[in-house]
Amino acid sequence: MSLQAYRRVQQVAESPRQTEYRLFAQVTGALIKARDTQATGAPLVEALDWNRRMWSALSTDCGLPGNQLPQALRAQIISLALWVGRYSSEVARNKSDIDALIDVNKAIMEGLAMQAQLQAEAQAQGAVQASA
Repeated sequence: MSLQAYRRVQQVAESPRQTEYRLFAQVTGALIKARDTQATGAPLVEALDWNRRMWSALSTDCGLPGNQLPQALRAQIISLALWVGRYSSEVARNKSDIDALIDVNKAIMEGLAMQAQLQAEAQAQGAVQASA
């Protein structure tokens, strides 16, 4: 299967929340690997930069007028993104521990997983009601 075909299937099969979860899992995995290997220099900075870019993209998306998330949640995501940027610089300078970044990402992943589960349950309930 070609890479293009795989991407098309993946886009059709995944909900936006699943895609966000997968991205968080990949980025968080890179942070965990950096921590576990006690990475310094370029390997550490690359993991931190990937995480910072992900949060920056989330922040930018939350600032767009068409974003349908509740205003309070959008503000919280933007605040977290600002914190991630500042805190990542501290980690890169060995002044802070990377675990706080990992913990924040894991908390977001738990929320995304819970939201996906609730959505799946609601869809299943709707299907049951529609067939009755």
